[in-house]
Formats: sequence, structure tokens, C-alpha cells
Amino acid sequence: MSKLFSPYEGIFFDLDGTLADTAPDLVAATNKLLVARNLTPKPYEFLRPYASAGARGLLEGAFGISPDHEDFVALRDEFFSNYEKALLVDSKLFDGIDHLLDQMDAVSLPWGIITNKSERFTNPLTDLMGLRQRAVSTVSGDTTPYSKPHPEPILHAARISNIDPSKSIYVGDDIRDVLAGKAAGMKTVAAAYGYCGCKEPPEAWGADYIANNPLDLLQIIFPNRD
Repeated sequence: MSKLFSPYEGIFFDLDGTLADTAPDLVAATNKLLVARNLTPKPYEFLRPYASAGARGLLEGAFGISPDHEDFVALRDEFFSNYEKALLVDSKLFDGIDHLLDQMDAVSLPWGIITNKSERFTNPLTDLMGLRQRAVSTVSGDTTPYSKPHPEPILHAARISNIDPSKSIYVGDDIRDVLAGKAAGMKTVAAAYGYCGCKEPPEAWGADYIANNPLDLLQIIFPNRD
């Protein structure tokens, strides 16, 4: 088999629902809020799609409230506290992701992480998962003044990695990822195996490619592979 070759200079990924299946621990932190209030925990499969929108989405799913609700800030802070204490209990890389990263590392194809998760959680989690040590850049929702769907986090990641956005790909499981990637001038991949919590299906996001599983990413990134 010939050495893998990619037409791209760099590959950038969302974290939750794209590289890592973090929903088990996010849902656990959410259900802990319900239990503390003598309310019935929500089924995992019900809350899983809400993980795509982080605390805002999970609190909407669990309590039916939005950020303008008077109880939102207190619930969000308690959620953050719950999650911070149990970042990596049942979370793991999606099946096939480690192999994909190994293949990119083997041919020195740089890759980075761009997430709306705050650095408070991103850095320790990616350290524990062995990702931040390998990535050329790790950009969180509060690394720049903006978060996705604004393109600045993606452009910032490309700048600090010295990678041309127009020769790169951004992969994510939310429409905000596709919007941000396109605005940054990157090719985009909708990770349809992820949480995909928005109302529109991945096919309607306008992405250049759709990955139904992580192995599809291998074919997209290395289109010449045997």
C-alpha cells in the first residue's frame, strides 16, 4: 500500500460529539441536578442530542428553560461544578478516531481542536484523553472573544498552527460548526455520527461532506487511500 497522502494542509475538529463521545458525563452532570431537586432523571437517549449545545442545551432538555430564565445562571453554575468533578468517567473517543489520528500523525498531517467548551473543561479533558499533547492547536469557546458559529476561533487555530484555512477541513456535529468552517474558508464535514442536536438534519447544513462514522473521515481526508 502506498503512503497516505492528503490534499489538505491541516484538519480541525470539534471536540464533543466529533472526536470524543462526552455525552455520558455531560448527561450525568445534568441528571445530578434533577436528582438534587427530587426530580426524575431524564433518559440518556433523550438528553444526548442536547449535548451538542452544551450547558444551554442540556438545561433546556432537562428543565425546559432558556438562558433568559431567572434560574438559568444558578443551574448552569451547578452543572459546571458537577461536570468539572467528573470530566472523564464514561467519556471516550468515538470508535475509529484513535486510528484516524494515528494515520494523520504517521504522515505528519497536523490536526487541531476547536470547541465552544470553555478552557476550564477543554484543557483538562483533552490532557486526560491524550489529545492536547498531540494537537497543533486547541482553541476553546473562551480562547478568543468569539465562539462558533463565528469564524474567529477557527481562524485563530489556523493562524497559531501556521496553516492556510483554504487548504484545510473543519469537522463538526452541529450546524454551527459548518457555518463557522465555511465562514473561515475551510471545507466542512458534518459528523452525522455525533449529537446533531439542531432541528435540521446534517444533510441540510450545507457541508461539503457528510461522515456517517469516523471511518468515513479517513476516506475524506485521504481520498487516495486503497
